[in-house]
Order: sequence, then C-alpha cells, then structure tokens
Amino acid sequence: MSAMKEFSKGLWKENPVLVLLLGMCPTLAVTSSATNGLGMGIATLFVLIGSNVVISAIRNVVPKKIRIPVYIVVIATFVTVIDLTMQAYAPTALYDALGIFIPLIVVNCIVLGRAEAFASKNGIGKSILDALGMGLGFTLALVALGGTREFLASGSLFEVKLISGWSTDFMLMTSPPGAFIILGLFLAGMNAMNMRKAKAAGKSYKAQNLSCSSCNICDMGEK
Repeated sequence: MSAMKEFSKGLWKENPVLVLLLGMCPTLAVTSSATNGLGMGIATLFVLIGSNVVISAIRNVVPKKIRIPVYIVVIATFVTVIDLTMQAYAPTALYDALGIFIPLIVVNCIVLGRAEAFASKNGIGKSILDALGMGLGFTLALVALGGTREFLASGSLFEVKLISGWSTDFMLMTSPPGAFIILGLFLAGMNAMNMRKAKAAGKSYKAQNLSCSSCNICDMGEK
C-alpha cells in the first residue's frame, strides 16, 4: 500500500467513527460542541502517534505473551503526558468538559487496535502515517458531529454565534439522545453515499458487519 493510501484510509474508507464505529464513548459523550470534539480528537491523535512510534520500534523485542500489557503501559504513558499538558495549558472549560474521557484514552479501542493490528507489524514510517490518518479521521468526525450538534442547539459554531436572533437553545442536541440521533443520521448518510457509489460501479454494497464475529479485540491476548 502506498504512503498516501496508508494515510488516507483513516480519513474515509476506514474512518474509526463513521465506518468502524470505534471509540463510541467519547464520540457520543464529548461532542456537544465543535471545540470539545476538536480537543478530544487532538488528544487522541497525539496518543496514537506516540504509541504507534514506540510500539513499532520495540515490536521485535517484546515477547508475544506480554505484548498487550506492554502496549497498555506505552499508551498510558502518552495519555499521562497529554492529560497533564492539557491540565496545565488548555482552557479550563475545555479540560473540565473532556473530564474523565482524557484518561480513558488508555482503553480506547482505536488506540489499542492500531497498536495491535498495525504498529506491531510495520515499521515506524508506516505506523506514523497510519496514526496520522486514523487520528485525523477521528478528529474530523468528532468536529463534524460536535459542530452539527452545537449549531442545531444554539446556532453557533466553535462558540461563535452565527445566528444572532437564536436566543433559546434546543437542549435535545446537547443531550445523549441528541448525540445518538445525529450520529445515526451521519451513518445513514455514509451508507447512502456508499450504496450510490457501488451502484454507479455496477456492484452491490453490503453495510459494515458490526457483529462480534468482525471484531478480534477480545482475542488479542490469546494469540
């Protein structure tokens, strides 16, 4: 796979949120605004790049039977760095809004999944491109969801009022049910575009299989 394809797959074809449906807890919990989505996305991107680089570098010296605990220690190290950095320098409102979901990046399926599925099997260069693509794809999805919810709730974007006459907030969009509704509409739109693209190419489109049979995260420690 070329470098460009390695990078771009996470932006669209294998987008962690809109295609693979990974990282649903932070996706639904922190995307009440575009700012929160951007902050969470950047934090996850930093952890992805750092952990992919280190895990790729040590992949040949870590015994297979203890690789998952080692990966988690590496990921936790970068999560601690970004958590303390945001606590020191990020706006207080943003840090408070993200709350527990920054430390929980340690168990984010996107980060651990890329460590096991890609970084542990490829060189540092490819692992960086994979992390960049997946991290940016995750960030863009969170910003899109957060921006949509924020605009529908108050007529603003990145806390800038775009519709001055909008005086009463539509609270459904900032609540958990609103997150599910908007995410569902995004996924429906993705499926509609993929179906149209497949039909134009004379092929049939099958939606992503989301059953347990398509996921091997639970089996990683048994290999």
